[in-house]
Amino acid sequence: MTRRIFRAAMTVALAVLLAAMTLIVGVLHGYFQSRTAADLNQLAAAAARGAETDGLDYFDGLRVSSRLTWVAEDGTVLYDNWQDAAEMENHSGREEVVQAQAQGQGTAERWSDTLEQKALYCAVRLNDGSVVRAASTQYSIWAMAAQGLQPMLLVLAAAMALAAVLASRLSRSIVRPINELDLNDPDSGSGELYDELTPLLTRLRLQSREIRRQMEQLRQRQKEFTAITDNMSEGFLVLDTRTRVLSNNSAALRLLETDETPVPGETGALVLSREENFRRCVEEALAGRRSERMVRRENLCRQILASPVVQDGHLTGAVVVILDVTEREQRESLRREFTANVSHELKTPLTAISGTAEILENGTVRPEDVSHFAGNIHREAGRLIELVNDIIKLSRLDEGGPDGSDGAWETVELYPLAQSVLEQVRPAAEKRSVTLTLKGGAAQARGVPQILEEMLYNLCDNAVAYNRDGGSVCVTVEQADGHARVMVEDTGVGIPPEVQDRVFERFYRVDKSHSRGGTGLGLSIVKHGASYLGASVALHSEVGKGSVFTLDFPPAAD
Repeated sequence: MTRRIFRAAMTVALAVLLAAMTLIVGVLHGYFQSRTAADLNQLAAAAARGAETDGLDYFDGLRVSSRLTWVAEDGTVLYDNWQDAAEMENHSGREEVVQAQAQGQGTAERWSDTLEQKALYCAVRLNDGSVVRAASTQYSIWAMAAQGLQPMLLVLAAAMALAAVLASRLSRSIVRPINELDLNDPDSGSGELYDELTPLLTRLRLQSREIRRQMEQLRQRQKEFTAITDNMSEGFLVLDTRTRVLSNNSAALRLLETDETPVPGETGALVLSREENFRRCVEEALAGRRSERMVRRENLCRQILASPVVQDGHLTGAVVVILDVTEREQRESLRREFTANVSHELKTPLTAISGTAEILENGTVRPEDVSHFAGNIHREAGRLIELVNDIIKLSRLDEGGPDGSDGAWETVELYPLAQSVLEQVRPAAEKRSVTLTLKGGAAQARGVPQILEEMLYNLCDNAVAYNRDGGSVCVTVEQADGHARVMVEDTGVGIPPEVQDRVFERFYRVDKSHSRGGTGLGLSIVKHGASYLGASVALHSEVGKGSVFTLDFPPAAD
């Protein structure tokens, strides 16, 4: 079958091609070239006679389709009917001009910058040594030959029609047994089956069985997948690059609060929800970036997680997961509200302490008894008031309040800041014989000095409070690869691995028996302060050996 189709196709194609080439070459080759050359010679000769008789006056009013140029004996262009002669370059070196001056006539064929095509030139010398030249483009030659194309086109059309009829009959006769073949029962054909198809039919029969088996497995897996996803509390959407929904579960429609039933591959995801944050999540994921946003409506809160899907280095779509975080957000809201309430409750007595301390410091009572003590009270009370204000600011930041209005950002030297913080906690450390050590050198971080100080103070204060008597606290400040780093290491009680992820939660304390009466906000302030400043905080701890808290700050760019 392969040889028959090949011979038939080659015979038809070769016959049509040879016929067309023979007609085109036999009819057109040389005819228009010689005709055009003869016409140009006649035109150049006539123009030469006219120029000898009337000079430049001969060319006035002359209308010809070809180009005429009159060149003086020294090559200066005296006249050209297509271009201003004064702007044309010297033509003494033109092949046809040189040949005409030497032999009386000259011809040449080359590319013309003026005509912007390949042109044929014919030149005739006058008695005074000047040369009249006629030129025509190859395009005009083929245009003149267009009248002779009609017979050729008729022959080609007839040949193509004949070839089409023959090829159609031949192809039908070849493929008829194949079209009549039943792949499910290949032995039921008309008996004209080609031997070459037997191995193919065998493979097709085996592949058909394998495909049916795989399709059954896919249907079973689809049922299992549907059963699992429909019972999920989380919703998910699988999207293509045009935001069309390829797959989803019922939870996604419920969480998006839509009555629309998406048609796979047709319904757009943005039809299911008009929420701005949902749209941005989808757009960012389809732009190749993972996105996470919250959608809030009345008392409901949904978390949208969208991730791009990349296969073989190409973005093929996105996966969107919708989580119902209403209860979690409510709990967090209650906790933040409690934090704010505690802060406001603490602020009033602390303000009174500050006022009393100020009175004592000013000498209203006998100075020899209370001056030094009053100064300490005033100084500590002022620090606690600032701490309460920081908690209120962080609470506002959690609620989406202004970020940046709570303090001016500047470049802070961390080493002297750490030194100052260690001096603040030194009295508490001396009471328990805890050794304080500062290592490292200069390092800079970009941030709010007050927040940086609070973060370091809380870490160092905890390192002393939860240390063992006679233990040590080591603070290391260093600059590594452009990043500032502060490590606070203690030899205290340590933190069990199972609760290390919770120590940064507000009000959480590992062991209340070791508590110094605080509210459990210290590490929470560290965490939120790091988040506000764009830094990261890491913890490494072993029970009975101590803990290491590491703060990594981004480069302090000017």
